[in-house]
Order: sequence, then structure tokens, then C-alpha cells
Amino acid sequence: MAEIRNLDAELTRFRVRLAVVALVVLGCFALIGWRLYVLQVVRHDVYAERAETNRTAVVPIVPNRGEILDRNGVVLATNYKSYTLEITPSRTGKPVDEVIDAINQVVEISPRDRRRFKRLQEDSRTFESLPVRMRLTDEEVARFAAQRYRFPGVEIKARLFRTYPLGETGGHVVGYIGRINQKEKERIDDSDDAPNYRGTDYIGKLGVEASYEKLLHGTTGVEQMETSAGGHAVRRLASHPATPGESIRLSIDIQLQKLVEDMYGERRGALVAIDPQNGEVLAFVSKPTYDPNLFVEGIDQETWTELNDSLNKPLLNRALRGTYPPGSTYKPFMGLAALETGKRAPNTVIMDGGSWTFAGHTFRSGHALGAVDLYRSIVKSSNVYYYQLANDMGVNAIHDFMKPLGFGQITGIDIPGETRGILPSTEWKRTTYKRAAQQKWYAGETISLGIGQGYNNFTMLQLASATATLAAGGVRHTPHIVKAEQDPQTLAFKDVEQPAPVDLGYKPANVALVKRGMVGVTQEGTSTRVFAGAPYLSGGKTGTAQAVTIGQKSRYDARRLAEHQRDHSLYIAFAPADNPRIAVAAIVENAGFGAAHAAPLVRRVMDYWLAGLYPSEADMRAVQQGQAAAPIGTPRRVADMVPGTAAAAAIAP
Repeated sequence: MAEIRNLDAELTRFRVRLAVVALVVLGCFALIGWRLYVLQVVRHDVYAERAETNRTAVVPIVPNRGEILDRNGVVLATNYKSYTLEITPSRTGKPVDEVIDAINQVVEISPRDRRRFKRLQEDSRTFESLPVRMRLTDEEVARFAAQRYRFPGVEIKARLFRTYPLGETGGHVVGYIGRINQKEKERIDDSDDAPNYRGTDYIGKLGVEASYEKLLHGTTGVEQMETSAGGHAVRRLASHPATPGESIRLSIDIQLQKLVEDMYGERRGALVAIDPQNGEVLAFVSKPTYDPNLFVEGIDQETWTELNDSLNKPLLNRALRGTYPPGSTYKPFMGLAALETGKRAPNTVIMDGGSWTFAGHTFRSGHALGAVDLYRSIVKSSNVYYYQLANDMGVNAIHDFMKPLGFGQITGIDIPGETRGILPSTEWKRTTYKRAAQQKWYAGETISLGIGQGYNNFTMLQLASATATLAAGGVRHTPHIVKAEQDPQTLAFKDVEQPAPVDLGYKPANVALVKRGMVGVTQEGTSTRVFAGAPYLSGGKTGTAQAVTIGQKSRYDARRLAEHQRDHSLYIAFAPADNPRIAVAAIVENAGFGAAHAAPLVRRVMDYWLAGLYPSEADMRAVQQGQAAAPIGTPRRVADMVPGTAAAAAIAP
């Protein structure tokens, strides 16, 4: 039987289906239209910015680091341009050692380069670009560029290098820069300076390089570059140039600095010279020293171990961080304390019989001096006078008088790492020791403080600063090394503002008496031979400080002691006596009597500064060997020596 189709019903169903499909298609187009509207209208700015970012790259322009000059304009730290070969370990695709072996077939990589790279790698992340070879020649650059395709993750970069033309001279003062380590990077990223350090790989680590980092660094610039799909720069769209760092001028006279370092020879020690009228540091010597150039690109492990493990400790800034008992150089300050506190009058006489007994314990004084007043106690360096004085004053009164002079305190000098030292008091002992028996202060411990022994331990910077304060009549200036800053645009130098000086309020008559006693030391006392014939009048005080304790019943014999156990040789001085322009504190470690080793160094420093005289070659040898008194031979003129130093300083590797 034939089926009769209902065409109207089928047509209706077809129309419904078509309408549904049409609605679905229309809905899809509506959704597409809505999405286009959102992308092109609602979020236009967002995606336009993203597109622009994909097309452009913002590249930081690292500023040229400022130079460091001495007070006469001699260059101590500068920059030069060169090529470096750098590896990004995460992009090499194979072990780094294999990559370096392959590079060595094209460009020589020395064993020292490998050791330095390994040390850098230990302190860095794998995605950081690390130098494996510096100072490439043009021929080496061309040779590597021709085979660049063989070495993914290895690039040649042109950049500025920091160099220290005078090498070891002034190394502890100038300091050095080095690659930013992870801890420093985190600190910078958390600071307000983070944008200014984009692209910067090196910062100041020690010395002036560290303390004046912000000034020397400059302001980072930016370049907006158009890039290809592969990320390569096509053209520069915009640029904001970097502002170079400011150059700074030190108060240090580098020729004087070098003279002192040469006079020390192979001996250890420190010397600080200060202008009492303004606190400018004229020389800041620590021997032995080191070459800061070793640290700029990362020191290799072998060299680091050699420096770090050396018994002579060349990395220790003795002027800033080395602490020593001041010995008899402390006596002028004790004498001033006696007068200011009323414990002694100028004409008070003490009988020096060669020793002094307290509570059954005998304190030696070398030899008997008989009747001693304050003037003679300084000139003849009477221990007995100061044993009794220390006992009469007590440890806390000594502490309270010496503290404003800067003993056992941070002086505020403008380089980092200063050590406080020890200015003892009952409170200091209570907080330093844990056991109750050790916390108690015993009266006998006070006695040796009077002659600069016992717990007393100060830096040469503190001793020089106190000497400068005494020379200036009790006016204390903050010691500083940086004298002026240079504007990078005008190139004009402007003096760095310093803290206002502090008048400690000493009576002029008391200061004059102590200074007269110190002048007596150079005219009739322990340094008479050293300052014979000097074209100026100076005041000074010798000191011989124990490195180890010698029993009261034992006699000191240097021949029976190891070299590092022998007494230290110290000297403090100021000149001219009537209007001081230089104050000096010096120590020669384990050398013995102060007049034999430290005083000759100071005499030649003052000859240089006040008379323009430079030691003869024969005199230099005598000083280095500890066999000098007054200068021998015909001294050279400082003016004749300076051009050679300036010329040497102008040469960068």
C-alpha cells in the first residue's frame, strides 16, 4: 500500500530546522562579534601595549663609572673599553667544561681564566652571563666571530673595565669593584635603587669604591629598540642617555702614600697622617697591601687562598681594623687627663725608683728616673708616674676622659669596615665576659692602663685622630678621605661638606703643657736622634707595646721570642709645634723600640709634607732595614719625584 507523504508537515519541520541552524549560526557570529568588540574596543589599550612590547625592547644603558683621583689629580681608579668573551651556562646545551675546551681551540683560555670562571660560577646563577676571557684582541674577536655558530650561549661583549693604574699603592684606601653576588642583588632589588642598577654587573666592594658607590655609579639610561621576530634589534626608536658617575678627589697624597709603603718594605704595620686643622687624611697606609685589580673580574681560587691564608694578612686593613695596645704613646693623653681632672698639678712631683708596687705586685719601669713632674714624665717616659696616676684616677674616669678623644670609638671616617677597638671600663668588662669571676674589675688591672697596656686596644686611625685633636688644642675634626666631588657635566669640583668640628673644652694651659712635653721628646727625649737637624720643630712620643704578656719576674728578650711575639714599635707626632699642619700615628709590628723603627718613618713623612724632601736611596734602604735615625745622604726634592708618579698613573693596561 503506497504511503502518502504530508508535504506541508515536512516543509514545516524543515523550516524549523533551518531556523534553528540559522539562529545557531547567528549566535556564533554574535559571539564572534562580541569577542572582536572586547578585543578591539574594550581591551584595545592592553593589547596594543602588549603588541608594542613584543615589537620593542627597553635596553638599559650602564653609565660610565666616575674616576677616583688623589688630592693632586693623579688617577687612582679609571675605566677603559675592551671586549670580553662571556658564557651563559644555561644556554650552552652541554657541560661548561666541554664548551671552554672547545673555545680554547679558537681563543686561548688560560688556567687562571678557568679558575676565575669557576669561582664566578659558584657565586652566580646558571642564567647569568659570566666572563671566561677578558681583554680580547681585535684578531681574537674576528677569529671567534667567524665560528660563533658553533657556540650557543657564548657571546662577545664590549664593555668598560675598571682598572687601578697604581696597583698595590693605596689599595686599602681605594678598594675595588666586583661582580654583584646573589646577596647583593637581593638587597638592590629590595631597595629604591633597583631601577638604577638594571644592567649593572659590578659594584664597589671595599674602600672608597664601596662608600661612594652611589656617586661613582651614575644614573642608568635606556634605549627603546625595535626588534625582529627573532628578538634581534632592528633600529633604535628612542633613547635617554645615561649620566656618568661623579669623579671624586681624595685628600690622600698618593706620592706620600707610596713613600710610606716603600719605607715599610717587607715589614708589617700601619700609618695614618691627618691634617689637624680640618681632618683631611693625607696618608692611610696598611702594610702589606694588595693589588685591587685582582678582584675586579673575580679572583681565582689559588690567588685568593694565597692572600687569605698568608701569615702577613695583606687583606687586613691595619689602619682601619687592626687594633693594638698604644704603649707609651698613651701617656700624653693620660697627662692631659691628669691636668683636666685635677688629679695632678703641673708641678706635682712623683719619685720614680724604677718600679712601683701595688697590693704586693711589682710593676717595672725600666730604670729609675728620680723626681718626675708631668713635663719630665712625658719626655723621659716614666712608667711609675702613670702607674700611680692610673690608680688615682680609676678605670671609669680614664674611660670617660678618653672616649671623647675617640679611643675605642667609631671615628666616622668615610670608608666602611672600621673597628671600634677596646676602651675598657667596669661596664665593658661586665658585658663582655660571661662568667661572674671574669666580669669583676680588679684594681690591679687599672695600673697597666696608665702606660697604654692591659685591655687597651686601639686602631692607628683612632690614635692619629686623637693626636690631631691634641695638636689642634682640643678641637676634634671627623677624619675623612674624600675631599671633593666632580660634577659630570661642568667638570667642576666641589668640596664635600663635613661635620662641624667639636671643641672638647680643654684648658689651653693644660694642652700647651702636654704639647711642650711632646716637643721635649724630640729635643731631649727618646726621639732626639731621629729628629736631629729637622727644618721644623715637632712634638712626638715613642711607644713600645707588648704583643704578649711578659711575667714581672721575667725580662724581655726579643731573641728568645717568635717574631710575632715581639714588641710593637709605635710613634705619634705633630708639626710644626706652634701651628700643626700634620699629625701622624705609626706602628711597625713586632719591631721593638718605637724610636728605632716607627719614629724614622714619621720623620720622613714630616720632611715630605713640611719641607718638600724625599729620602735618598741610601736613606730609604736604612729605613726599610730599621737602621735609620736622622736622614742620611742628600735628600731628593718631592717636586722632582711627582712627575714620574703622575706619568705612571696615567697608564692603563
